[in-house]
Amino acid sequence: MQRTYIFTFLLSARVFIHPHEILAKVGQICIKQKQQLEAGTEADKAKLKSFAAKIIQLLREWTETFPFDFQDERARKELKEIAQRITQCDEENGTIKKSISQMTQNVLLVLSTRGQYQEIREKIRQPVMDKGTILKAKPQSAQKDILSVCGDPLVFAQQLTTIELERLGNIYPEDLMQIISHMDSLDNHTCRSDVTKTYNLEAYDNWFNCLSMLVATEICKVVKKKQRTRVVEFFIDVARECFNIGNFNSMMAIISGMNLSPVARLKKTWSKVKTAKFDVLEHHMDPSSNFCNYRTALQGAAQRSQSANSSREKIVIPVFNLFIKDIFFLHKMHPNRLPNGHINFKKFVEISRQIHDFLTWKQVECPFEKDKKIQSYLLTSPIYTEEALFVASFENEGPDNHMEKDSWKTLRSTLLNRA
Repeated sequence: MQRTYIFTFLLSARVFIHPHEILAKVGQICIKQKQQLEAGTEADKAKLKSFAAKIIQLLREWTETFPFDFQDERARKELKEIAQRITQCDEENGTIKKSISQMTQNVLLVLSTRGQYQEIREKIRQPVMDKGTILKAKPQSAQKDILSVCGDPLVFAQQLTTIELERLGNIYPEDLMQIISHMDSLDNHTCRSDVTKTYNLEAYDNWFNCLSMLVATEICKVVKKKQRTRVVEFFIDVARECFNIGNFNSMMAIISGMNLSPVARLKKTWSKVKTAKFDVLEHHMDPSSNFCNYRTALQGAAQRSQSANSSREKIVIPVFNLFIKDIFFLHKMHPNRLPNGHINFKKFVEISRQIHDFLTWKQVECPFEKDKKIQSYLLTSPIYTEEALFVASFENEGPDNHMEKDSWKTLRSTLLNRA
């Protein structure tokens, strides 16, 4: 059995049937084959050994690629029963028993590791309203800012990449299939990966949003225009280094943060910024023609990754929200079944191809050493709420039209009353 076929089958089957139900069917096939062949000729016994080897291959692929199917106790029970039957098919061969034992241990280890990760995975950083920003009671110069933590855009981009790869490492194919499996299939029953409940997609999405808000916070909290300009230019350089590395997700998060209204309206600040590099970055992330420019850049990074010899050149971190949307639209555009009632396997081959590419990228070993100081700042530094961002923005550069004046007046009144 080809690995690609096994992967596609195991990935798509969960849309129609629970993993433990597939395992039960595999178990029934094992019983049938054993009954038919074990009392036969030497040729039959050879066939039985060959059959056992193929089942071992299937189970190995399954437990390595979709280990979290076995979070379900029913799936673990079926796996154990199949293991016992397969061992009986070729009792003379001790390697089968050893393989089954190793397989089971590996599954339990992965499940244990993920359980620990989900416990400590991410204390969701809550945006803060710094009252000092409103009342100007807190000296801004005393606040730590991004440039005092790291003034080198390349180093900062590398630290962002270590965080990205760490989070990607905790996303598995069954997580991605929840995009499909949480919808009703054409069989009029809920799709079947509801056994595996994870928060990894939400955690990764939360990371993107936090990074965008952190960028906006770092810019808006700076009172002096000259220093604020330096912070803007620093983030432009960081985004460019992310692009060069192949870290498109961080790049997009930074650009998104700089395009938030509280930052974008700082016209006096932007007038001092050398925006040529920023224009190039925005060109790469231009949403027109379904992000055609970005997709071209992503394809180039993927090709570079395939022929690369070093981990540094293998890095490809796609814009995760766009990757998810691509799978979602692929699912919505094509039916699960053909007019004759057969499963539309072509659709699932394409979905599995995209997910397989993602799995290849996420397995790249990070070549950059962690800097605890920078990582701590990135992951724990307070970020402003949208309201706080506007307050800071208006205090740095006052409203310049009637609409902004009305917004600022209303916002200030609301916040002071709340305080």
